[in-house]
Amino acid sequence: MNNEQLLDLVKQMTLEEKTAQLLQLTANFYEGTSVEGQITGPMEEMGITEQSVDASGSILGLSGAQAIIDVQQAYLKKSRLGIPLLFMADVVHGFKTIFPIPLAIGCSWDTELAEKSAEIAARESAVSGLHVTFAPMVDLVRDPRWGRVMETTGEDPYLNSLFSAAFVRGYQGDNLKDEPDRLAACVKHFAAYGAAEGGRDYNTVDMSERNLREYYLPAYKAALDAGVEMVMASFNTVEGIPASGNEKLMRDILRDEWGFDGVLISDWASIREMIAHGAAEDDREAAYRAIRAGVDIEMMTPCYVHHLPELINNGEVEETLIDEAVLRILQLKEKLGLFDNPLRAADPEREREIVFSKEHRQVSYELATKSAVLLKNDNDVLPLKPEANVALIGPFAQSEDILGWWSCEGVKEDAVKIGAALQERLTAGKVHMAQGSNVHTITAEQIAEALEIASKADLIVLALGEDSEMSGEGGSRTDIRLPAAQLELVKQLKAAGKPIATVIFNGRPLDLHGVFEESDAVLEAWFPGSEGGAAIADVLTGVVNPSARLTMSFPQSVGQIPVYYNHFNTGRPLNPQKTEERYVSKYIDSPNDPLLPFGYGLSYTSFEYGDLEVSSNEMTADQPLTIQVRVTNAGERAGVETVQLYVRDVTGEVVRPMRELKGYVKLSLAPGESGTATFTLNEEQLRYHHSDLSHRSDKGTFHIFVGPNSRDTLESTFKLV
Repeated sequence: MNNEQLLDLVKQMTLEEKTAQLLQLTANFYEGTSVEGQITGPMEEMGITEQSVDASGSILGLSGAQAIIDVQQAYLKKSRLGIPLLFMADVVHGFKTIFPIPLAIGCSWDTELAEKSAEIAARESAVSGLHVTFAPMVDLVRDPRWGRVMETTGEDPYLNSLFSAAFVRGYQGDNLKDEPDRLAACVKHFAAYGAAEGGRDYNTVDMSERNLREYYLPAYKAALDAGVEMVMASFNTVEGIPASGNEKLMRDILRDEWGFDGVLISDWASIREMIAHGAAEDDREAAYRAIRAGVDIEMMTPCYVHHLPELINNGEVEETLIDEAVLRILQLKEKLGLFDNPLRAADPEREREIVFSKEHRQVSYELATKSAVLLKNDNDVLPLKPEANVALIGPFAQSEDILGWWSCEGVKEDAVKIGAALQERLTAGKVHMAQGSNVHTITAEQIAEALEIASKADLIVLALGEDSEMSGEGGSRTDIRLPAAQLELVKQLKAAGKPIATVIFNGRPLDLHGVFEESDAVLEAWFPGSEGGAAIADVLTGVVNPSARLTMSFPQSVGQIPVYYNHFNTGRPLNPQKTEERYVSKYIDSPNDPLLPFGYGLSYTSFEYGDLEVSSNEMTADQPLTIQVRVTNAGERAGVETVQLYVRDVTGEVVRPMRELKGYVKLSLAPGESGTATFTLNEEQLRYHHSDLSHRSDKGTFHIFVGPNSRDTLESTFKLV
């Protein structure tokens, strides 16, 4: 259908049909689903009619080719105008082939592989009947207490923007109609959900508009620039107004300033939640505020279907607002080709061939190897030698719980476990296994068994971490250390006097005290996905040389939070050589710096940096700088070095961060080989939001930093003239 035909279709719809098109419900409201007796109960609970269900526009959370075919066909038999349903789901880091959590994917610093993971997730989802994924989640995060940090790619707006665009390209391809194995992407959560106070889910967000624009909005804008079809409103307030009813955010910035003409959807029940926020008296006012803000689809509450017809008939809401929302939904359905083929790519036979295929799992494996961050490796404890006599101990030694939150159709039992994988690889050595503790509890018998197993080995590999329920949505924590039971296990095994290499499975940066100092080596595995055990075993044994770098700082303790690399200086900065000074900005019981900084990660080889070369000590608006550094692999293994470029604007109209990432180069170097990392830095990259919200640069002095992370760098200076 062309746009005129879609407009004509809108004109044919009754007001009730139009408002129903804005309603999104879960599958148990619809005929054709396999669960009997699930339709009338939810309808009565929400107070919606069968007619509203029959005319609704989209379904949340159903998957499986045959199930979706059945529901779509049953729905179309009742549809007066033959408008097909949209099927949506949270495909966040894989459909059935589960990739590492997005925070881990960020640590790969590999946008091409991230894009490939989204393409595979789309392929598996589309053949299983889905049309839209609620991803990517691009919220900038600085507080690891928030469980949903596992869904983002970290604390840096530049890097988050690169991954945001990559995920959108992977999900959507070039043309949704011509590529039925793709999904429409929905960027979330607009806006600034990652800044929830106290790291507490759904909590208040309050910040200046300048801060919002400088750090939190860029990754959403990158998704829009990449052509994302949908945006999801966040749960939180922005400037005291819940996002789902925030006209400034949704109309002024998203629609008018950025020109977004796609579909805007609420998060689960977030329109009705304006009442709890104190921004709406009742469902009627919530509907009024949300439609005026431009929210097109209401997810899982009936404010629109109950009250929009009345609001329109009373003249309180213009019917054109409803018509615009319906048209945007119909346009998305047309882009997906649903009017020509309502079943799209849903195909039970292809589904069996494609979903969880060997090819897809291989990409999951590769991404897991590139996402594991080596945090410590004293005395070259890792990699394990082929003949190693190893005691593998800990609650994750044989755990299937390594997929992480939002693992969609992933099956824990399908995940490759680290114990079995390590046994396969150390054929010349021995692997003795003991659970040691549960995730949250430990017994004297478990300790005794662990110590006995440790006594038989030359080296201990500890497999520790969070279970998947400890992070993700609703998974906020005030204590981000490992559970006390696991810290007790570490303490007991440390007394055994054997070298300890610890592998950590988790969904957030942790306070690693009680583990980091007691371990000779620490490998951050995150939740690595379906092939996680195989990938981590290959990193431990040196089949793969780790190359990942942190995209979120690891704090010394929870009391430092938020701690992030691109912070401001203060009027009384701490001098590291004068730590005894009192009246400076510092803690009296902790360093200011994080335990591990943004960009940090080790390798099984070592890299040496030559002199930093800058093409000029002056930059102009039309004359960028070329920055180069020679890097040599000084070790005995091939490896990948991620060379990072940071800049500091020394004096600005608004205070500028101590360092800001402006680029990175990956160098793959054989032992003894040298390579040159070359960066181009231009005036546009030096622009920022001033106090009047204009986006421009300031003339003056800038510092350049180049190195393997945000802390350990070479330095130079130039002037923008």
